[in-house]
Amino acid sequence: MSSRAHQPVPPALPPAERTVGQLVAETIKLYGDRFWSSLAVGVLPAMLTIGLALAPRSVRFPLSAVLVPALLGVSLVAAACIAADKRPRLPVLAVAFGCALVAFVPVPFLILLFVLPALAWLAFVGLAVPAAVVEELGFRDALARGTQLARADYVHALGSLATLAIVAFLTQSVLFFVLRGVGGAALWAASFLAELVISPLVLLGLALLYTDQAARVRLGPPEPGGA
Repeated sequence: MSSRAHQPVPPALPPAERTVGQLVAETIKLYGDRFWSSLAVGVLPAMLTIGLALAPRSVRFPLSAVLVPALLGVSLVAAACIAADKRPRLPVLAVAFGCALVAFVPVPFLILLFVLPALAWLAFVGLAVPAAVVEELGFRDALARGTQLARADYVHALGSLATLAIVAFLTQSVLFFVLRGVGGAALWAASFLAELVISPLVLLGLALLYTDQAARVRLGPPEPGGA
C-alpha cells in the first residue's frame, strides 16, 4: 500500500491524446495558476445571472437574448487570452468578440429546447474565439478555423464541454447551498458568489480545448473508438 502511495504521478498526455478528464484537470490547474484573472472571468456571468433573476419574468427572455451574447462573449474572449497567455491587440480582440457573438447569439434560443443543443452549437463554433486570439485571424477565417477544429474530433469537443458544464453545475449547486445555509447569505448573494467562482471553469475549458483540437488537426482524424 505504501509503495503505491509513493509512486510518481504519470506525466500528462500530450494535447492530441488528452482525454476529457485530463482536460477538466488542466482547466482546474489553469484556474489555480491564474486565480485572480480567472476569477474575474466570472464577474459578468454572475452579474448576468443576478440581473436575469431580478428582472420581471416578461422581459427575461428578451434581456437574455441581448445580454447572454454580449456578456458571455466578453468573458470567453478574456478566458481565451488567459489560456493563451496573450494580450492581443485591439483588432484581434474585436475579431474574437465578433466570433463570440456568433457562438452565443443562438444559445438563449437553443437552451429553450434543451441544454445539449446549446452545448453542441458551442462545441462546433466556440473554438473560433481562441483561434482568433492565438492565430490572429480575420473574422471569416477564424470562424472557418473554429469549425475545422471542432470537426477534427467533435466527440472530444462536445464531450469535454458537456463534462465541464456538468461539473460546473454540480459544484455551483453545492456551493450555492453551502453559502446560503452556512453563511446565512441572501439568495441573490449566494447565487452571485457561486456563479462568480464556478462559471470560469466552462469558459477556460472551452479556451483550453483549442489546444487539444489544434493538435488533433495536425495529426489527422482520430482512430475509431478513440477518446
